[in-house]
Amino acid sequence: MSAQSFPPDLTRSAVPRYIQLATLFRARITQGLWQAGARIPTVDELAAECGVARATIRQALDALARDGLIERFRAKGTFVRTGQPERLWCEVQTDWNGLLRSREGARIEVLANDPGGTAPFLDPSPGRPAPEYRHLRRRHWRHGQAFLLADVYLDERLWPKVTESDLATRTSLKLVAGLPGVKIADARQTLTIGSADVAVAAALGVALNAPVAFVRRIAVDRRGTVVLIADGTYRGDVVRLDMALAT
Repeated sequence: MSAQSFPPDLTRSAVPRYIQLATLFRARITQGLWQAGARIPTVDELAAECGVARATIRQALDALARDGLIERFRAKGTFVRTGQPERLWCEVQTDWNGLLRSREGARIEVLANDPGGTAPFLDPSPGRPAPEYRHLRRRHWRHGQAFLLADVYLDERLWPKVTESDLATRTSLKLVAGLPGVKIADARQTLTIGSADVAVAAALGVALNAPVAFVRRIAVDRRGTVVLIADGTYRGDVVRLDMALAT
């Protein structure tokens, strides 16, 4: 029996079943189990394999069709597209130099700019909080696709040093690290996996409860002040984490 013959357990997650199945079928394509140009199983066959209604399978396949991964032909069946769309990979870097590297072809849209607020609670905190923070909400685009929604909290005292060009071109860590007189003494990054809420789904153009990656980045200056907190939400289908392993 092949690995894909085991019916998936769709009851362990609150994510809608059609989204779970769309993720499963998408993985079969990217892993080569369903090869380019090949006919995939019928709706009836997939419904029997996965133990769900035919309508649920159709919803999952509709999602793949919208992504340009499959195409349907009347009286012939559903096939994996031979010319797959280019994957928009967003590498989550694991070193300081990588995090400061610009993403080619990216565009940043400022959705909110609110002065004089407080930062999210940090437990434990790597430093002492600034008196006030500037809150920025930004959406990152590449090749016409939104891939990241970020809430950035910047020490308000640094705001006068930020230019309009910085806001539109620099990632959060690169923005703060490039400000005159600022020296970063400590930087941390945490990645967790979750699902898209209503606001994130609308901003990134994904389904409600679709998989997303939450990345928190924190920068502390040499005086021990938390000068930056950046909470980013990435589309789950574009995130890739590469790490070199010592041998």
